[in-house]
Amino acid sequence: MARTTPPRPVDIAAIFPELRTHAGTTTRLHPRPGRPTAHDSSAGGPLLWPADEPWPHCEDGHDYLFEPHRPETIRRWRRILGAAWGRTRRGEQLQLTELEHAELPDLDDCAPAELAEQPIAMVPVLQLYRRDAPGFLGPDAADLFQVLWCPLDHGELGYNPRVLPVWRRATDVGEVLAAPPEPLIVSESYLPEPCLLHPEQVREYQYGGLLPQELDERIQEWEEDQEERCSGDEPAHSYQFDLSIAPGWKLGGFASWHLTDPHPVDCGECGEPMRLLLRIASYEWDGGSGSWRPIEDAAPGEFSSLHSDNSPTAVSIGRSYSLWIFYCPVSFDHPHGTAMQ
Repeated sequence: MARTTPPRPVDIAAIFPELRTHAGTTTRLHPRPGRPTAHDSSAGGPLLWPADEPWPHCEDGHDYLFEPHRPETIRRWRRILGAAWGRTRRGEQLQLTELEHAELPDLDDCAPAELAEQPIAMVPVLQLYRRDAPGFLGPDAADLFQVLWCPLDHGELGYNPRVLPVWRRATDVGEVLAAPPEPLIVSESYLPEPCLLHPEQVREYQYGGLLPQELDERIQEWEEDQEERCSGDEPAHSYQFDLSIAPGWKLGGFASWHLTDPHPVDCGECGEPMRLLLRIASYEWDGGSGSWRPIEDAAPGEFSSLHSDNSPTAVSIGRSYSLWIFYCPVSFDHPHGTAMQ
């Protein structure tokens, strides 16, 4: 099912016409639970990976381990609870059978930490075919974008997973790797649930702190005026949360710097300012950005689910933040950059 972002509650560019020179387009990916194959665009699904190409492993030191588990343990835990929540009506107590309760893994029982001393097979995070993604970013010859990551924290990367972006031509892949290696241990937050993607292009505007100071100050004054005018039943509209940067997984567009304030992300090879490639988000929307909730997701279903409607991938970055991945506009072969916000 396609996903449609509601119209913005305010045409902010009509109020501040100079914003049009600070506008851009992003592609919201809208991951939703599904059963993707290697021939689908997906989050957490199988990759179209050549059988004769080595599967990437992370051989960095993994000194910081927070509740590591074997991936099969996480999947069994999710499968049992997912089935139970799936037959539990919203508002009712979880319906867990005695057999399910007996089979449910105890996530307090972690996997041996010494497993992290061995190379860790990377995990599929995203696969995006050019045919499915307006605004596809990558080398001209590539029509397939893949992202993998090491499913453990890396202290030198701000306690985030190490990311590996890959571009290729799908027609270059002959025999597909049927059974990729599994990591010995993972962080539960970095093992995505398989989701199909429903890409949609939307308009964005630059993060407020990167606008010309005079314009940013006028927008803040407008927001304050909105708050004074609105009653308790009519929330004021926020440039940050309602009118500028789309939440959720997305391709391209603008980055938000609400956690640390803006800082340069420059290419480590040539020094060129980098541009946003991909946002991997903990939530598709939250309490502050609920106006971006797709029209098709407005009405909750009769039954509950293990993962809330706004977190279908089960990925969580830091304390429910986002991982922003940047590329060098000079060459996609240059090293990427990351930031957690």
